[in-house]
Parts: sequence; C-alpha cells; structure tokens
Amino acid sequence: MADVLVCGWGELVRGIEETLTFGRKLAFALGGKLGALVLGEAPKGISDLAGHYGATTLDTLSDPRLAGNGADALVDALVQACRAGAPRAVVFPQTFDARLVAPRLAGRLGAPIVMNAINAEVEGGILRVTASAYGGDTHAVYEVAKEGPAILAVATTAVRAEPAPSPTAPTLRELAANLSGVSERIRIIEAASAKGPRLEDAGIIVAGGRGLGAREHFALIEQLAEAFGGMAGASRPLVDDGWVDASRQVGLTGHITRPALYVAVGISGASQHMAGCAAAKTIVAINKDADAAIFKHARYGIIGNCLEILPALIRAARERRQAEP
Repeated sequence: MADVLVCGWGELVRGIEETLTFGRKLAFALGGKLGALVLGEAPKGISDLAGHYGATTLDTLSDPRLAGNGADALVDALVQACRAGAPRAVVFPQTFDARLVAPRLAGRLGAPIVMNAINAEVEGGILRVTASAYGGDTHAVYEVAKEGPAILAVATTAVRAEPAPSPTAPTLRELAANLSGVSERIRIIEAASAKGPRLEDAGIIVAGGRGLGAREHFALIEQLAEAFGGMAGASRPLVDDGWVDASRQVGLTGHITRPALYVAVGISGASQHMAGCAAAKTIVAINKDADAAIFKHARYGIIGNCLEILPALIRAARERRQAEP
C-alpha cells in the first residue's frame, strides 16, 4: 500500500482534489508514494481524477455493508486496510462523514489524529502538521508520533488544488475485508433531501446577521443576492432565532464556503462565522459599527445603516443587469 493514503466513499465529495494535493505533497516530503482508497462503489471518473493528482495506486474495497449509512462498517474496513498496508498517513477531506469516521479509526489503531489540517512537512524524519484552530483565528502545529499511521482530516477550504506536474495512471487493485461481524449501532432512519443549489457551490453569497434588526429585513438580503445572481446566507444567530432555515447558515457549525464574492451585512465577524467564509476571494462588509471585526477581513467596507444601503445596492445591481446585453 502507498505511504500516504487518501480515503473516500460514496459520491465524489467537494474537496477531494485539495485532499489529493495535500496527500501528494506529504508523500513527496516523506519520500514515498500517494495512493487512493475508495470504500464501496467507486464513483465514475475516480481513476482519472486520482491519476491527475498524482496517485500511483487506486484501491477499491466493495462490500454490500458499505452501502449503508452507518459508520461501523466503514471504520472496520479502514482498520483492516491500514493494518494490511501500514501507510504512514491516512488522509480524509474533512466532511461530515469524515468527522465521524476519522476519530474512531484513530482510536481503533491507537494512532495520532489531527483535524482541520492545512499543511504538513517533514523535518529530520519528524512529521509536523499545521492545523487551523479557533475558527481560523490561529494555527496550531502538531508533532506527530511515529507509532502507527497519522490520521489527518484536511480543511480543504484552506488548501489549493494543484494537479500533479506529471499525471499518473494508477494501478488498480481490489481489496477485501471481513465485515461479517459488523453490526451497525446507529441507523439513519430518514435523511433530509437536498434540493436546489448549495451554498458551498455558490460563486456569490450575500449573508445577513443580527444587524438587520428584524426578520422581515432578511428579504433585502435575498433581493440583493438575486440581483447579483448569487445565494442568500445567514449567520448563526439568525438561524438560532428562527429567522431562516439552517440550510442558509455560514460558519463553523454551518456551511464552509469559498465564493468569489461574499457580502456580509450586519455581521460582526466572529471567528465562528469567519471560518465559513474566510476563503472567499473578496469580502465586502456592511456594518454601522466601524470597529466591527468583520472589517479586518474585508477588502471593501461600508460603514452605515444597512437598511439604507441595501435598497441602493439592489437598485444599482438590477439596473446593471438590465443594461447587460
């Protein structure tokens, strides 16, 4: 098995390219090779994608038990694969599923684990992993023990996807695992269906916070987002107060986004919220508090009453769209 193993399952998740990039650079630092492991049915195009980012092997492990929505079978399969192949590092994109699986895998293997990883380097044979901490306000550097594989979950919004200089044609291998004794202890009875576009995929997001003052004012956020051809988002307080659905929440406990443009209206800029939008190419802040932390993150800022500013922006955006050929 490869020295660094990037793991995934189900459909290709957002961030897999960044995770493969992270894994390839780590493998190079270790003087080893990058491999990919897909649990369950392999998504279409995964071989080409893995090779495009430098994986020399692509292992698949198919079993009907992996098609369920529990984590026990996934953890068991990963434990068996790691014990058989002895990789130096096992890397996941930090998705919701990975947050459930990675810590359990580390516990079963007695291995060190680092979540929110954004960089890894090797000095004198010692692996050091840098991780985002406190909602991205600071970084922590961990010196990883040599015993057992290092389990790493990558904060993909902080890593830039970079195809390998020389793409590979990965060797395909089918692995086997004994999952006959696995009994899922947690079963998902019903999963919420995702309809329409996702905040994570939006190129433009206009997000509102408590500075809007009242629930009915969120309509201005939706109107500006529509005028920009983007999506409306919200800070956690608006979700907690029932103003908007949780599907709109941006932040550490909501959606992690990276749009080209993020307009934050009436949002203070707390670290928990910024963790969900700090990767935006351009942040525009609108807030009446000139000392609001959001202005430290914004490229452009408007200090004033958002209820006066938003209607003017909506009119200007609509006029511009109407003038476009």
